[in-house]
Amino acid sequence: MKILYAIQGTGNGHLCRAMDIIPCLQAFGEVDVLISGIQADISLPFEIKYRLHGLSFIFGKSGGVDLWKTFMSSTIRKLMQEINEVPVEQYDLVINDFEPITAWACQTKDIPCIGLSHQIGAMHPDSPKPDETDMMGKFIMKNYSPVSQAYGFHFKQYHKSIFTPVIRESIRNLQPTNQGHYTVYLPSYDDAHLLKHLTKFSDIRWKVFSKHNTKPLHFKNVNIQPINNEEFVKSMASAEGVLCGAGFETPAEALYLGKKILAIPMKNQYEQHLNAAALEDIGVPVIKSLKRKYEYDIELWLNSTNIVKVDYPNNTMQIVETIINKNT
Repeated sequence: MKILYAIQGTGNGHLCRAMDIIPCLQAFGEVDVLISGIQADISLPFEIKYRLHGLSFIFGKSGGVDLWKTFMSSTIRKLMQEINEVPVEQYDLVINDFEPITAWACQTKDIPCIGLSHQIGAMHPDSPKPDETDMMGKFIMKNYSPVSQAYGFHFKQYHKSIFTPVIRESIRNLQPTNQGHYTVYLPSYDDAHLLKHLTKFSDIRWKVFSKHNTKPLHFKNVNIQPINNEEFVKSMASAEGVLCGAGFETPAEALYLGKKILAIPMKNQYEQHLNAAALEDIGVPVIKSLKRKYEYDIELWLNSTNIVKVDYPNNTMQIVETIINKNT
């Protein structure tokens, strides 16, 4: 059986999950990997058959997505060309992790496309939703990557078609410790913005991983270093807590490692607000932005000893086997 596994390359979460899903898929046939997007910081240890520009959301510098840069980075002509050229008809099974090119190629060629993504879990009617509805964001998420069969991941199993997070083997093999520092991953804030706020908590050691800096920087009680997956994982595993965006993989891995979390969802990113609602649902504190008016909430979190306990079993092979059996 020939399988095409298509992965969204915006951010790192989809690629982290793929590290464990691809070997499971390979147990059922020949697997070709497609990645579209331009915002990832990690690479896969597998051959990539197709690399496409796709449609990426560009992170801003003050807490959100830069909509103008996102628009300017893509053209309709290039998208249509990639949709027309990707050979989805050559595969027995197309599995899609929120990747728009193969999804729309399957749609236009009337070929089944199996969705397996966190976004599906977050958008499911049974999953928590934010109080404020972003109609444009909801429309984009619903139509960004259309699929014929849908399976999702989320922080909690809100429906039988939703699975708990795939925790990569490298995280499961760690022995968490507490060395007293706090790990920070907020890619939508630039370093100046982070320094302005984090230095106010002068008795805290912050270790920041930045998309906006290519060299290590130390200022007062804040260490900033460029994104490095291995170093980030080490820092998170040995941290007292994790301050991060309301993505999916980083909070899920921090929860698995038994770390207390404070999440800040990106502006103009509906998925992160869905995640924030789900994190609050399981007891994780969330603030709207990194602004002065939320410093008291940060102080409360720093002084808190509350850790949300989760059960994320290693059942990736069973998930893949279930999907293969139901769709072939």
